[in-house]
Amino acid sequence: MNIVVGVTGGIAAYKAVGVVRSLVLAGHSVRVIATDAALRFVGKPTFEAISRNPVNTDLYEGVSEVRHVAMGQEADLIVVAPATASFMAKLAAGIADDLLGNTILASTAPIVLAPAMHTEMWRNPATVANVALLRSRGIHLVGPESGQLTGKDSGIGRMSEPDAIVDAALAIAGRTRDLAGRRVLITAGGTREPLDPVRFIGNRSSGRQGVALAAAAAARGADVTLVGANLEVDAPAGVTVVHVGSALELSDAVHSSAPSAHLVIMAAAVADFRPETVVESKIKKDSTGDRMTLSLVKNPDILHDLALTRPDGQVIVGFAAETESDRDALLELGRTKIARKGSDYLVLNTVGWTVGFATEGNAVVVLNSAGDIVGEASGSKLSVADRILDLVS
Repeated sequence: MNIVVGVTGGIAAYKAVGVVRSLVLAGHSVRVIATDAALRFVGKPTFEAISRNPVNTDLYEGVSEVRHVAMGQEADLIVVAPATASFMAKLAAGIADDLLGNTILASTAPIVLAPAMHTEMWRNPATVANVALLRSRGIHLVGPESGQLTGKDSGIGRMSEPDAIVDAALAIAGRTRDLAGRRVLITAGGTREPLDPVRFIGNRSSGRQGVALAAAAAARGADVTLVGANLEVDAPAGVTVVHVGSALELSDAVHSSAPSAHLVIMAAAVADFRPETVVESKIKKDSTGDRMTLSLVKNPDILHDLALTRPDGQVIVGFAAETESDRDALLELGRTKIARKGSDYLVLNTVGWTVGFATEGNAVVVLNSAGDIVGEASGSKLSVADRILDLVS
C-alpha cells in the first residue's frame, strides 16, 4: 500500500519512527509528512533513513506536480502519529494551511489518528467535541492510553505504542464499510437497581467498551442504536442513544429495538438481582438497627430471552465479565455460559479492582456457540471493538 504518515509537533514524535519502520518492514511504501513543529523533536534525516523516501514538509514544494493534492489522492492509508490537540482542532474545522492538512483533505483513504497530549488537554471540552466530530466523519482514533506523560505527570493522553498503532491502522485499511445498510443494537454501561430514591445496587462499568463498539460500528457504515445504562462517557455522534437506568428498563428498550436489528451486542453489565421492594422515601439508618436485610429477586435474563425470540439471520453477541484470573477456568465459565445463553458469540473479559471496568483498555477472548476460541484482542477499547466486529461482521 501507499501509506502517508503524518507527524505533528509533540514529544511523542519520537515514537513515529517506530510506526514508519514497522510499516516499511511490512512491505509498504511510506511517505512521511512532518510539520515544522514535528521536526523540532525529530530531524528530517531520521525519517528519510527509516522511510527510504524524502520527507515532505513544505506546502509549496513540488508545485508543478501538484504534490499537495497528489499525495492524498495516491494514498491508500493516512496515519497521523502523534496527533496533537491543535492538529485535531484544525482537522475538525477543515483548516488546511500546511502540507499535511492539504493531503488529508485531498484524500479519500482511511485516516487513523494516534492522539498524544496531556490529560487536561484530552479532557478539555473543545478536544472532546473535536474528537466526536472527527469520529462522526469516519476518522479512526487509536488511543490515547493511560500512562506516564512528560515530566512527572501521568494519566490518559499517552500515545499508543507503535505496534498497536500499526496493527490497528492496517486492520482498518483492510476493511470496507462492511456494515453499511445493517442495523446494529448495542448495550453499554452498568444498570442500577434502586433501593430508595437515593441508593441503588450497581456495578463499576463505565460503558466505555459498549460506546467504543457503537463508534466502530457507525464508522463501518451501520445504523446504530445504543442502549446506554448510566454511561460515564459521551456517546459517539451519529448514533441513536436510548438512556436507561435499571435492568428492567434496559430489557424493555432492547426488546423494543431488537426485532429489526441484524446484529445485537450485549456489552452492558446487567445486574442479576434487584431489590424485591423499592422504598419511596430514604431509608434511615436509625430505622434499621445494626443490621439491614435486603430481599432480592432475579432480573430477567435478557440475552437468553433474545436468543429464544430472535428473527431469522440475526447475530447475537453476549459479554461475560468474570473475576477468574486462571485462563482455563475462565474459558470453562465462558463455555458453560454460552451454552446456557444461546448466543452466537460470547466475549469473555477479566474484571477486577484495577482491570476491565472503568479503564481505558481491555483484553478479551471471543468464543463461538460451540465454545471454540475464534479470536482474542487486547489494547484500547476501540481497537478491541473493531476486532470484535471483524469476527462477527
